[in-house]
Amino acid sequence: LPIVVRQWEAGRAIVSAGGRPKECCLVIEGFCVRAKTTVSGQRQILSIHIAGEIPDLQSLHLHRMDHDLIAVAASTLGFISHASLRALTRANPNIAEILWRDTLIDSAILREWIVNVGQRPAPSRLAHTLVEFRRRLASSGRAAGDTFEMPLTQEQISEALGITPVHANRIIRQLRDDKIGDISRGRVTVLDEAKFAEL
Repeated sequence: LPIVVRQWEAGRAIVSAGGRPKECCLVIEGFCVRAKTTVSGQRQILSIHIAGEIPDLQSLHLHRMDHDLIAVAASTLGFISHASLRALTRANPNIAEILWRDTLIDSAILREWIVNVGQRPAPSRLAHTLVEFRRRLASSGRAAGDTFEMPLTQEQISEALGITPVHANRIIRQLRDDKIGDISRGRVTVLDEAKFAEL
């Protein structure tokens, strides 16, 4: 596939709600989030995306974006035109099947996030998000051992968990005080694997 590689700064939208993109974005390096913002300006982060993922694959068939896709760290992105992707999937049904499977996995993760925000207590929300993120990083060879990169600020963590920044701060401090895990300077360190998993 023809791909145009671009450098993207942290905080910059890749695609905004209401936009009509003509290309999909592959995260080559860095991190992106999907988010929706309410009329009153409150933002809900819907998912975090890592290198190797195409977080806006649905734009290939849903022509108007209903959410924002934002780089949360300096990132290297590859843009693939919809025309090229359509031609590839029409000529290679097995590739179309793989991309369809990718969107189904993405939907399954989103359903888990809905349960996370709607039903779990806040400390478990954070632990669940970190466990999921760590496993996804590990599956792409980007996390090993008890420390891994986590690019979200405290405010962004609160937006992902559906809680206030003050509450997020308390939960992060509680994890540290209970010697379960430590989040600082864009990294997570698991201090007690068993307690972390249990939470």
